[in-house]
Amino acid sequence: MNAMINTASRNTSPLSARGLRKNYGSTQVLRDVDFDLPEGAVLGLVGRNGAGKSTLIRALMGLIEVDAGSATVLGEPALAMSDRVKQQLGYVPQQPDALGWLRVDEMFTLLRGYYPNWDQDFVDTQLARTLLPRNRALARLSPGERQQAALIRALAVRPSLLVLDEPAAALDPVARRELLREIALRAGESGTSVLFSTHIVSDLERVASHVAILHHGRMLLQTPMDDLKERYARLWIPGTASPPRIAGEIARRPQHAFGGWSLVVEQRDGRWPEAAQQPGARMEALGLEDLFVEIAE
Repeated sequence: MNAMINTASRNTSPLSARGLRKNYGSTQVLRDVDFDLPEGAVLGLVGRNGAGKSTLIRALMGLIEVDAGSATVLGEPALAMSDRVKQQLGYVPQQPDALGWLRVDEMFTLLRGYYPNWDQDFVDTQLARTLLPRNRALARLSPGERQQAALIRALAVRPSLLVLDEPAAALDPVARRELLREIALRAGESGTSVLFSTHIVSDLERVASHVAILHHGRMLLQTPMDDLKERYARLWIPGTASPPRIAGEIARRPQHAFGGWSLVVEQRDGRWPEAAQQPGARMEALGLEDLFVEIAE
């Protein structure tokens, strides 16, 4: 596989990274990752389990130190964020377990004092809608209830930047759809920049304006959703011998059932690779799910 990244615009980015590298023992979890979240975008970070999504998000949030590289949040170093930046940031980890000894109502009462833009009306409305038990300790909530409480907390901040790590993992289908609707609403009405990781491709297709694919710790691509079908395709090449690598190739695998090779290729300078013109070769458009499967298998 030829690791390739197509970075977003280098204009003002509320969340960015350069050359992030992170090892756990002998395992390299992040491999020189560059990343840019365009301002006002909803970017879906997709990858298989173990791809490094949570590690990347924790590094972007300044929650772990990396072995190389750097990250910035709203213009400040991730490892040295000021209170001003923290007040504009909504973050939900994959397994929210902070403040577990507090009751639901105590947690919201405590946090509202730290955020000048806290939206208590939103909290009250969401607590009534979700029927979260206000007088129960967070640690005694179900996983789905804890995730809902964490999402309400992050959104009540009225953040400029919202970062969600697998936000729908423990939610039922109704709650998941409500979350996606809220993400789209915040981005559309308030200009909130959103990064959320997921392995549910249909969630990306509903709300994401951009997509990034992380595989084995490498950022393979990052692009606007609207560019996917025009920019990436599957190239079928006949023959049993492995074809030479070509410009614009992102991934390849043999097709034993049909013979030949399947390559994921990128259009460059408005042109597809010359290999598409060879006898027997054919091009096929790729949707997001097909593109993800071709790259991540």
